[in-house]
Amino acid sequence: MGAQWKAKGKELAANARGKIFGRLAKDIVVAAKAGADPAGNSKLRMALEQARKVSMPKDTIDRAIKKGSGTGADAVSYSHVMYEGFAPHQVALMVECLTDNVNRTAPEMRVLFRKGQLGTSGSVAWDFDHVGMIEAEGAAGSDAEMAAIEAGAQDFELNAEDNTAHFITDAADLDAVSRALPAQGFTVLSAKLGYKPKNPVSSSSLSAEALEEVEAFLAAIDGNDDVQNVYVALA
Repeated sequence: MGAQWKAKGKELAANARGKIFGRLAKDIVVAAKAGADPAGNSKLRMALEQARKVSMPKDTIDRAIKKGSGTGADAVSYSHVMYEGFAPHQVALMVECLTDNVNRTAPEMRVLFRKGQLGTSGSVAWDFDHVGMIEAEGAAGSDAEMAAIEAGAQDFELNAEDNTAHFITDAADLDAVSRALPAQGFTVLSAKLGYKPKNPVSSSSLSAEALEEVEAFLAAIDGNDDVQNVYVALA
């Protein structure tokens, strides 16, 4: 599962598509607080690129920009909150939330973590690296290793079946590497900051029953409307 957990097949489900749009809209709202012009706002530019790649409607994108920049009648502000802890069987995870009401989100997280263990701030973060994460698709004949070197990525993982690659960057280099990859034959599908586990647990070390318990726990966490991303120390 690696750095970011995704529910099996969720991107193919119609209801999951609405959830993806909702999460991307929040990303745009938060990014737009620093300015509504993507030319001078790299976070907004990357959020917009991601939204367009999943065919988010233009009016939805425009509303999100107005909400975040304060130029619309329904301006909104989200708080960024991280929750740390363990899924069943001591699998570490970090849960990234964007919420307009922390007093609602906090108790909901406590309930969701009852089958695991909710930790204090820093209790799990030490075992994750804060990095840039880029998913990209390579053209025929593209070389992921050379692309990583030339673009300035720290590391990469290649899926030879469809020639897609997951590039890891220093957090400060995310935008620069994203801009450099197309010249190396890779089309960027997504680019964001996230958390990469330093010591992931191998899923093969868990029984089928234990892995099912972990999956069910993660699905419940991911299903919360305030959750943006779930990063899990499971490989």
